[in-house]
Amino acid sequence: MPGSGTSGHPVQRILIANRGEIAVRIIRACREMGIETVAVYSTADAESLPVRLADQAVCIGPPPSARSYLVRENLIMAALNTDCQAIHPGVGFLSENAAFARLVTEKGLLFIGPDPGIIELLGDKVRARDTARRFGLPVTPGTGEAVCDPVLAGEAAAGLGFPVIVKAAAGGGGKGMRIVRAPEDLAENLSIARAEAEANFADGRGFIARYLEKPRHEELQILSDGAGKVAVLGERDCSVQKNHQKLIEESPSPGVNGEMRRLMAEGAVRMFGELGYRGAGTIEFLVEGENFYFMEVNARVQVEHPVSEFVTGADIIRQQILACTQGRIELEAGEAPISGWAIECRINALSPGRVSRLDIPGGPGVRFDSFLYGGCQVPPNYDSMVAKLIVHAPNRNEALARMDRALGELSIEGIKTNREQQRWIIRDGVFRSGSFGAAYYGAVAGRIAEET
Repeated sequence: MPGSGTSGHPVQRILIANRGEIAVRIIRACREMGIETVAVYSTADAESLPVRLADQAVCIGPPPSARSYLVRENLIMAALNTDCQAIHPGVGFLSENAAFARLVTEKGLLFIGPDPGIIELLGDKVRARDTARRFGLPVTPGTGEAVCDPVLAGEAAAGLGFPVIVKAAAGGGGKGMRIVRAPEDLAENLSIARAEAEANFADGRGFIARYLEKPRHEELQILSDGAGKVAVLGERDCSVQKNHQKLIEESPSPGVNGEMRRLMAEGAVRMFGELGYRGAGTIEFLVEGENFYFMEVNARVQVEHPVSEFVTGADIIRQQILACTQGRIELEAGEAPISGWAIECRINALSPGRVSRLDIPGGPGVRFDSFLYGGCQVPPNYDSMVAKLIVHAPNRNEALARMDRALGELSIEGIKTNREQQRWIIRDGVFRSGSFGAAYYGAVAGRIAEET
């Protein structure tokens, strides 16, 4: 049976409640599936590529996200007025907003994502940790419930041993997160973390866990039909980050062995299957030595999904839409076979402006996902990522060589980007060795700045 909230039959038109590269990606998948698309846009995005490519486009407000892409009622009205049957939230913005998902379904539309109750459960890091434990997944030692009282926090931290990390229960992107290395610093950092969490997420609750100094950041890509069938599309290493924002992702990971991969996948299948999860999702882990620890779930498609598409051959957006509209996926349950090695570099704009020239790399195993075109305007109002460059090759060394070549061919004139910084990392000996963790970028940031 299809999962709750699915129509059981194909939809004819989907509204894309997002912008930029992910909107382009969804439009392309829908066109191949014979589904019409409606793009939404702020006035800053009036000439954007999604507006050009979609079958229809609707303006939803001025440039600030709070007055356009985050206005739930405007998105719903746009979908209803254009006779859409479903809304795809993309990534970021309202993609993991349970209230939005609930409003979508209340208005008789399909939400391309899991049920609102599951979004709420997994979006709360304290409840998500408890859920992971219930399905046999290890979590970093820490408090089993939210801790707000400084005295109780001190007792918990003393039991765990310093350093510890204070994390917002509803957090993300490094907000509401503080590393504490000494007992006398705990109360102040707890207060700061609570204030940040309240300001950013309207939820000041937080928990305390043992801090891992140099873990690897790994994540498993899953697809599930909402009725217990779960496919695992391998892991991605996302350890190269700047200010908690991912820069480079690769699959498979040089830091995950076969036994660890099997245990991670088995836990993911149990958890997502028994929860009745529907659509695409990612389960994230911290890895230290031979140990792995559940960190969180992203109840949506991830920016870096093309890495998993390259090594499995699956169209993740297509499967996500099928799961959420028809209650089915076209993949076998369990671990999908992995072929070769894929690497993704995120290309970020370091300044807004108009793209005067764009040279896109090509050749075997090269993919460029972007909303850029020659003459387009990159506005200052949104996330800095303007493109993703992804390569695939038989092994990691060949994939690194291919990425270096592709980065060299890429030219974006008119705006500043981080292309040279990415090329520096790809050529760096430590990165090429595969022996690095989440502290990698911080350790080499000065050298990158000097040499680029």
